[in-house]
Amino acid sequence: MPGLDYRRQMKTSLRYREVIADVRRVVVKVGSRVLVQKTGRPDVRRMRSLIRELSRVRTSGRDVVIVTSGAIGAGTEALRMRERPTALPDLQMAAAVGQTRLMSRYAEMFGAAGCTVGQMLLTHGDFHHKMRLTNARRTMENLLRNGVVPIVNENDVVADEEIRADLAFGDNDNLAALTVKLIRADLLIILTTVDGVRAPGASGRTRRVRYLETINRRTFDIVKAGASAFSKGGMASKLKAAQAASQAGCSVVIANGRMNDVITRILDGEDVGTLIVAS
Repeated sequence: MPGLDYRRQMKTSLRYREVIADVRRVVVKVGSRVLVQKTGRPDVRRMRSLIRELSRVRTSGRDVVIVTSGAIGAGTEALRMRERPTALPDLQMAAAVGQTRLMSRYAEMFGAAGCTVGQMLLTHGDFHHKMRLTNARRTMENLLRNGVVPIVNENDVVADEEIRADLAFGDNDNLAALTVKLIRADLLIILTTVDGVRAPGASGRTRRVRYLETINRRTFDIVKAGASAFSKGGMASKLKAAQAASQAGCSVVIANGRMNDVITRILDGEDVGTLIVAS
């Protein structure tokens, strides 16, 4: 019976989410489409709301690391470009202009909540160079030890092939998974503009998948790698990041970053978004 199946899925989902109450180290990836409006202008109201939640997580005693997108979007606004540029030099210029503005907003909003932030700009190459990887881990651990919230972003200013849509991190999704491994996080929250992984339902409409015990080829078959002008990644890139993080022993939740109190609800163990169970 459909009603029994629904209750069984809900019960299983809530049971899996009980472990979230015990997590001590959280990586939160905030996508471009969460931080910017359709015009590409930063959504300051949404950003302020998320930072209030993240500040409460930090002051509760948990370690919090933010992997953020939005630098190119902020630079696009400052340079009065009508749309996201496509040429590499223009992308790097937008990133250079936007990074300072993005971090300024983070510093101001976290500061109002009594939290200090520190920026870490990384590239894909940093995770394949032993000394740079060690230095990145040491710096991030020291920031966390001293109560600072690290804010990680891909260093688009010096990136070359990484900044291109076909070779990039995937809107920082893969960067978030690499950060999980770097600091051995317990939970990765990927915030996007949909309420999780959606699969076709019996009525022909899609339904939210409450949890995934594993991610395989069939999982990727049910999603479409959509993108927008200000977001390089789609659900496929989020599933790849979730797969990597879960294989490293980290639980993952993909959820709608525009939902009120979304981070609080996830950490309270509510049935929000899609939970990918740690391997």
